[in-house]
Amino acid sequence: MERSTKENAVRQTRRRSIYNNEASRQRPIISFEDVTKKYQNGVEALRNLSFRIEEGEFVFLMGSSGAGKSTLIKLILLEERPTSGRIYVKSRNVAQIKRAQIQTYRRSISVFFQDFRLLEKKTVFQNVAFAMEITGASRKEIEEKVNITLSLMGLSAKKKEYPSHLSGGEQQRVALARALVVKPRILLLDEPLSALDARIRRNLRDEIRSIQREMQLTTIFVTHDQEEAMTMSDRIFLMNKGQFVQTGTPEEVYLSPASEFAARFIGSYNLLSKEQASTIFDVQDKGLYAVRPESIYVQEEGGIYPGTCSSPVPGTVISHQLLGNVIRYRIAALGTELTVDVMNRSSSRLYAPQTAVRLLFNLAEIKPLVH
Repeated sequence: MERSTKENAVRQTRRRSIYNNEASRQRPIISFEDVTKKYQNGVEALRNLSFRIEEGEFVFLMGSSGAGKSTLIKLILLEERPTSGRIYVKSRNVAQIKRAQIQTYRRSISVFFQDFRLLEKKTVFQNVAFAMEITGASRKEIEEKVNITLSLMGLSAKKKEYPSHLSGGEQQRVALARALVVKPRILLLDEPLSALDARIRRNLRDEIRSIQREMQLTTIFVTHDQEEAMTMSDRIFLMNKGQFVQTGTPEEVYLSPASEFAARFIGSYNLLSKEQASTIFDVQDKGLYAVRPESIYVQEEGGIYPGTCSSPVPGTVISHQLLGNVIRYRIAALGTELTVDVMNRSSSRLYAPQTAVRLLFNLAEIKPLVH
């Protein structure tokens, strides 16, 4: 009996060992488990937050100011510690990392903050090189990679300048170059493109995505820019008051907003009350209805429209905006003002204010929302 008990204990220990090893192999590169962060002033920046980010994912954090995005980044960097909950980075519980080990821990993590954190007494070249120096790279490797990165950022002519002699946009590019030059395992970007002009912004957006894919960098990108999130991300995490209100692919978040907050934050949804929706088209559910601007058609003679469209609704054009390949109208229909997006084709008619039009609603694309 005693031998049997001991054998059972050994088998259970082996099973636990096998399970733990498998769990370790399957653990994502970043994992938050029921994490809460309260500051000394009583502000609760994060509340019971749980999520997983797999290796090589490109995740965008979106939300209004104060949602908790920057606090989340600081927790990963160990600039802050959670009030409760567990954080794992590269399968390691960060609570076990001592102060003296933090610098070593951060070597495989590059970060770009909104305040740049440039070294004022070092040149542009030295600022970018510093990121590689702490990894122990050779002088030749540093020289080569820093020059390539500065060229990519359009900063080659500025490499001997000091940060105080640069514009805000130039300082931002230096900080971004410093984050990218080491090609880290984890890349944390906090509004990296916000101060750049449109052309440089587009170029860097493509370059960041290309580098991320090529190196399979796990990347968290904090932004308010919906276009950046929609065109670059694998997944979007939408935050409000320290919690995620919706996570999913760009298509999921845009096409199926989970709440009124999500619908207001993503895209230019028309949000209609039950009373407004009932006036325009038949509805059964209570609450709000989300209608995308491109799900409303301005009826034209001879036009072909989906079979799921409503009956025509009379409306009057209030105003229009030309947004490149889209014409955005404000149209009053049965007491409700609507945003309507129409493709800007050469054959399209531009409707002037006060023009009477007829609208069709694609009922298959209208989403009832929870408050």
